[in-house]
Amino acid sequence: MPQSFIRMFVFLAAVLVAGAASAADVKVMISAGFFKVYSTLGPDFEKATGHKLVTTRGPSVGDSPEAIPARLGRGEEADVAIMDGTGVDILDQRGLTRAGGRVPLAESFIGMVVRSGEPKPDISTLEGLKKTLLAAKSIAVSDSSSGTYLTTVGFKKLGIADEVAPKSRKIRGPPSGEVVAAVVARGEAEIGFQQVAELINVPGTDFVGTVPGDVQPPTLFEGTLTKSTQQPEAAMALLRFLSSPAAASVITKAGLKPLGPR
Repeated sequence: MPQSFIRMFVFLAAVLVAGAASAADVKVMISAGFFKVYSTLGPDFEKATGHKLVTTRGPSVGDSPEAIPARLGRGEEADVAIMDGTGVDILDQRGLTRAGGRVPLAESFIGMVVRSGEPKPDISTLEGLKKTLLAAKSIAVSDSSSGTYLTTVGFKKLGIADEVAPKSRKIRGPPSGEVVAAVVARGEAEIGFQQVAELINVPGTDFVGTVPGDVQPPTLFEGTLTKSTQQPEAAMALLRFLSSPAAASVITKAGLKPLGPR
């Protein structure tokens, strides 16, 4: 999609959101899975609206002090949080969000990578995935939502949780950590699992595919206004744009699935 069309759409969207008053600093907390889309489209949004995006990164969930629920819980400021739906649920439960401020952005899937040049096992079936996990000498997973799901639910569904646990390692993500694929690229894990958007196009790795539907949790990346937001109109304008048809091609290229009309 031509950049000129994207800029035009953002400009029109900004005009339609009750003016979004004057230019504002919009504080955004965002996890890694949607960051590529956000970083690609953010400059167009800033140019068209005059708003400035002030970005803080952190995992959607997990025990890292950088996790978004932990950041907001200890009083760090944000107008909007962009993360997976599990993380938004946690924010809702803790009273850290603003009613009516939740916007679905894209669908995501858990996938697997191997080191470049290594054989790509067939993980398209439950039996194939199970065989791959049992054969692997070392496994890396995210310390956020996808890894938490696999280690607490997915591997148990396959009936191999006890066999897999001793050779599995959770990887802390950005900002202080790294994506799972980086660990696989260095040869520190034989296979790695994470949201596809965080796995693809990492030098030194080959993307294998997504895990079967029976162990694939329904995952949406969503944006939500925080309870303490100081710029609700500008923050909502950002979310409307990131979920719009104009953003669909960028979402697809980033390894996510655009959502249909809602």
